[in-house]
Amino acid sequence: MMVNKLVEVLYRWGRQLEESTYKYPQHFYLGEQSDGSVPNTLLIAKCDVVKRRVAAAEHIAKFDENARSPFVKIWKTIIHPGEVNRIRELPENNKIVATHTDSPNVLIWNVETQYRREPVKGAKASRPDLVLIGHQDNADFALAMSQTEHFVLSGGKDKLVVLWSIHDHISSLALNCGAMRSTDNRTVRARGIFQGHRETVEDVQFCPSSAQEFCSVGDDCCLILWDARTGSAPVVKVEKAHEADLHCVDWNANDANLILTGSADNSICIYDRRKLSSGGVRSPVQIFQGHSDAVLCVQVPDMLCTRVFKWRVLMCALTINLTALYFPFQWCPSKTSVFASGAEDGNLNIWDYEKVGNAGTRPSNCPPGLFFQHAGHRGRVVEFHWNASDPWTMMSLSGEKTGRGGTLQIWRVMDMLYRPEEDVLAELNELKSHVRICSS
Repeated sequence: MMVNKLVEVLYRWGRQLEESTYKYPQHFYLGEQSDGSVPNTLLIAKCDVVKRRVAAAEHIAKFDENARSPFVKIWKTIIHPGEVNRIRELPENNKIVATHTDSPNVLIWNVETQYRREPVKGAKASRPDLVLIGHQDNADFALAMSQTEHFVLSGGKDKLVVLWSIHDHISSLALNCGAMRSTDNRTVRARGIFQGHRETVEDVQFCPSSAQEFCSVGDDCCLILWDARTGSAPVVKVEKAHEADLHCVDWNANDANLILTGSADNSICIYDRRKLSSGGVRSPVQIFQGHSDAVLCVQVPDMLCTRVFKWRVLMCALTINLTALYFPFQWCPSKTSVFASGAEDGNLNIWDYEKVGNAGTRPSNCPPGLFFQHAGHRGRVVEFHWNASDPWTMMSLSGEKTGRGGTLQIWRVMDMLYRPEEDVLAELNELKSHVRICSS
């Protein structure tokens, strides 16, 4: 798929639509940042995700990374008022998404009821269903939505963490279709404003079991834990969680005690909130060092690419400056000990902290805990997202060094890498005769 004159694309997996014998269609969200020749847009796309161990020989033989992917189609285009810096979906209602742009406000969209637009130069921006106000300066990247309640969390250049409840507005967004957009009653004031950072807040994340508990990281090297029930002051503040700016944070959905942080010091840390104390200096339970440049994003994905679809973004005489962008990471949705990280070195690493200290057959130059490395990108990995419907399938995005823009890849880890060893050996033994026939 080709899109002209784009500086950057951001994305998130959406809901699975249906299921067929060999594939399943699934929505995902794309945010385009343009050079001004066309409007910035929020796209809802449909992707046909091929099931495991399904491959069409004709497609593999004719694969061209510069061609438009036949597996990705745009379903709806929304003209976004400003650059799309971050996209987050509401877990309980995935038709509701939040976006960050270069302003103090968070924008809420009902992608089902928004009108389809044509992204032509001079087109008027679509009107968001809700506008969340409370920041005093631009809030570009730090954004999260709670798993348990209709709460939204944001951080910004004003050094603040801001919390909103949109619970009372969700029914209106879902039932009134375009009615909300025809009124001026769209602004939602903050439920809480939290002060504790000394520099820009780069990322925020809710505790998976509570909308009242959350954490934040920033350019002041601090990791802060908050509890809205106890007031606006930090509950715990780790003053020097890393040796440089923190870019990203994620909270383990399967073990609410574990928090993951990534930094410009090239490292990833796991913190146990039961062992944190205010003023603590770099007291992680584990440090992972396998990237040669700043860690930009973390997530928990599958391994080994059995199929790759690329969405090529064409740039026209533009220079991408990604150093100012926020880069997230995540824990794996299906296994407590697994997470992934993307960095400026162009690698997307998958880690398993249970493997730390277990050398086994690991090469001597392999960092402890490194489970798999996806090296299919030519430039820095600026974002990626695990697929909750198919946990070992993911999207990853890079800014290319070639000057042609960014590449979006959809890939999957081969199941022989994470299944029980005895099952894999049994399957390989069954395939021996077939391998002999093919090689003869």
